Amino acid sequence: MTLRFDVSKDAPAAYQALYAVSNQLAAGSLPVGLKHLVDLRVSQMNVCGYCINLHLDWGKRDGESEARLAAVCNWRNSDLFDAGEKAALAWAEAVTVRDVAAFGALHAELGKHFARDGIAELTMMVATINAWNRIGIASH
Repeated sequence: MTLRFDVSKDAPAAYQALYAVSNQLAAGSLPVGLKHLVDLRVSQMNVCGYCINLHLDWGKRDGESEARLAAVCNWRNSDLFDAGEKAALAWAEAVTVRDVAAFGALHAELGKHFARDGIAELTMMVATINAWNRIGIASH
C-alpha cells in the first residue's frame, strides 16, 4: 500500500502529540473492553478498514469475545451489551456524526452509568479515534 503522506514522518510533533493522547486514554479509567468497542464502532462508521482490523485484533488480544466484536455494528439490537455500554456506543455515534439534537438525551443516559470524568474521557476517546480514522483514510 502506497501512502500519500506519513504523519509520523511528515508531521512528527503532531503525530507524537496525538499518540500521547491515545496513550493517556488507554491508561484511563474506562474499562479496556469498552474502549475497544467504541474504537471499533467509530472506525466502522468512518469506514476505516485498517482501523477496523486493528481494533478487532486488539479487542481479541485483550479478552473481548468475537461475538461481542461482531455484534458492535448492530449493538442496539444485541443483548450482548449492558446499558452502560449501549449508552457509550450511542454517545460515540452521536459525537462522530455530530447529532447535536440527540446530545441532551444521550448525555442524561450516560450520566446514569458514568461520572462526569468518565463522560469527558469517553468524549476524548471518540474525538481521538475519529482523528486517527481520518488520518488513516486521507493518507491511504
